[in-house]
Amino acid sequence: MTTPPAKVVEILSAEDLRRTLTRLASQIIERTRDLSQLVLLGIYTRGVPLAEMLARQIETLEGVNVAVGALDITFYRDDLDQIGLRTPAKTNITFDLTGKTVVLVDDVIFKGRTIRAALNAVNEYGRPELIRLAVLVDRGHREVPIHPDFVGKQLPTAKEEVVKVYLQDWDGRDAVELIDY
Repeated sequence: MTTPPAKVVEILSAEDLRRTLTRLASQIIERTRDLSQLVLLGIYTRGVPLAEMLARQIETLEGVNVAVGALDITFYRDDLDQIGLRTPAKTNITFDLTGKTVVLVDDVIFKGRTIRAALNAVNEYGRPELIRLAVLVDRGHREVPIHPDFVGKQLPTAKEEVVKVYLQDWDGRDAVELIDY
């Protein structure tokens, strides 16, 4: 008996993704009192290039160069036994976060455990004035009480479905797909 092929639905095209990032950057600008104190921290893997894309868009819109860092949360997770072994990436935060407005950036928020771990990891790099969360896709199904401040796309999903984000820098194309196995 053969397994039927997965059903794939495109949620965001490359153009939709570009518009969504422009909107997210505009929302971050509107809600940030002092852009010179803004720091974007991308969560590995795809949160990192998303943070860089948002920083470029903020610079285009406002002429402000925003600091960007990369955050690996592997050792802060409480579910390593469920997600399996991972090779940690290198956290790259070359500045003190004390007093800054930090926006954590991730591609998809699902259960909320990645963000909980990121909040713990941030404390190693200073005490920010404010921490906010920007996600490209919010698919629901939280297990912890975490809610993003900036959402590119609300996407109600079934638990068994998968949301896959493709970014040019990592995957050779820009798109968001919903996959039902």
